[in-house]
Amino acid sequence: PFVTERWSGGMLTNFATTRKSVRKMTSIDKMKTDGTWDTLSKRERLFKTRQREKLEKNFGSIADMTRQPAAIFIVDILKEHIALKEAKRLNIPVFAMVDTNSNPKTVDFPIPANDDATKSISVVLEKITSAVKEGLEERKNAKKDAPKKEAKAEVKEEVKAEVKTEAKAEAPTKEEAPKAAEAKTEASQEEE
Repeated sequence: PFVTERWSGGMLTNFATTRKSVRKMTSIDKMKTDGTWDTLSKRERLFKTRQREKLEKNFGSIADMTRQPAAIFIVDILKEHIALKEAKRLNIPVFAMVDTNSNPKTVDFPIPANDDATKSISVVLEKITSAVKEGLEERKNAKKDAPKKEAKAEVKEEVKAEVKTEAKAEAPTKEEAPKAAEAKTEASQEEE
């Protein structure tokens, strides 16, 4: 998920309303596919089309985002100060490109870079996106390996359970325990 247009106030702090707007956009798309679009008048279709374009411009890039992000990356913290304030309010870690004209103490993980030059932005974004892709791949592989690890853990638990049952089978019962203790003491007395 990303935002290239102006950050809409409350995009994170009022996340439920943001999700409603995204749902409204998808419902318009659904109207086009299920046939109800043809039943609307020309004026209503024009209104819905304009509404859909406006929603796409503001929320199209976050349509797949079903929950709040675990971290945020901001290019210009002076321009996107609303996003920074919302992230701070929700205790979301912020990674940001920080230029000499902004305060790096307001950001959790500042990246010293020129946030005005497109080449600088593209270099940093390329590194960030490659790191995110690598992390997603690792998480995907870890999920694939998780069933194998769970199966190994289950086998270990079964082996432990078998050992315990065998130990219980070999151990004397409550009635036999006093007799076994007497036999041990008699054996030790004989040895002396």
